Amino acid sequence: MQMNLLFPTRHETVGNKQKKLMKYEFNRKTKFGFQNLMAFSIIFIVLLCFSCKKESNSLRNTESDLIMKINAVQEQVMAQGNMTEEEEQVLLSLCSIVSHDDGLATYTTDNSIILKDVEIAPVYNGCEDLSMEETKECFNNKVPTFIKREFNLSVSKDLNLSEPKQVAAFFIINENGNLTGMKVRDSEVTVQAEILRVLRKMPVMKPATHNGESVSVLCSIIITYGNEVEVEVVYIPERPD
Repeated sequence: MQMNLLFPTRHETVGNKQKKLMKYEFNRKTKFGFQNLMAFSIIFIVLLCFSCKKESNSLRNTESDLIMKINAVQEQVMAQGNMTEEEEQVLLSLCSIVSHDDGLATYTTDNSIILKDVEIAPVYNGCEDLSMEETKECFNNKVPTFIKREFNLSVSKDLNLSEPKQVAAFFIINENGNLTGMKVRDSEVTVQAEILRVLRKMPVMKPATHNGESVSVLCSIIITYGNEVEVEVVYIPERPD
């Protein structure tokens, strides 16, 4: 009896192997099903976003309804099994991106003057009472400083990049001095969401002027990210799609 307690019989060994195999198969199917659910949920959110944008008569109601539906999908995904921190962050970032209706899909750049061509650049707080050139230079310094200060550096550090990467971003400062029409070109979803989050916090400015009138301007920046973040206001020849 003591031997049987210390050393399993052949029948017990086979049984254990079968149990392990069944457990592995269950975990594999669960993981596969969870990954499929994640992919389906992301596609659903994106399609939901476009659907709501087309059908909405009220931007405020659209955002409220969309966020409620996204939260419902997120709760459904979370209920299916354990989600890694990376998967959860990607889902949250995607929710952040699609839950705002302030991108270039809504705001065209056709009526905006490119920043380098406007007579007087938007006047950032602290850039008042300067010459035309000084106002533009002040803008080019203030905007990167704001973005670097507000950017959550852990977002880019968590990517563990072997070397820094760059991404171009665009935004419009309209004739009222509000920032809108934002777009971040291809980069990691978490980085896109973080850049958009920071841009949405940009303070209202005195609008740019051209021929004595307030005008909308298209601005472009290059963001270098990794263990550090650097931002530069630059001229990008082509307008974003």
